[in-house]
Amino acid sequence: MNWREYIIVDPEICHGRACFKGTRVLVSTVLDNLAAGLDSEEITTSYPSITHESVQAAVGYAAELAKERVVSLSG
Repeated sequence: MNWREYIIVDPEICHGRACFKGTRVLVSTVLDNLAAGLDSEEITTSYPSITHESVQAAVGYAAELAKERVVSLSG
């Protein structure tokens, strides 16, 4: 999965914080929910504008960041 297909960073949206394309749902919100023990179905029920694939993209994004290197968010 290419998380870049689901996640954007735009200074005009959510103050430049990573969010899901076409929404104002922050990636950090989904990751916080996963860390709290919620599963993908519970998260997509709470945030119907995102999909199960979006949740997986959030995990992929977090994995990239955890590699402790600079991650380009552009194409």
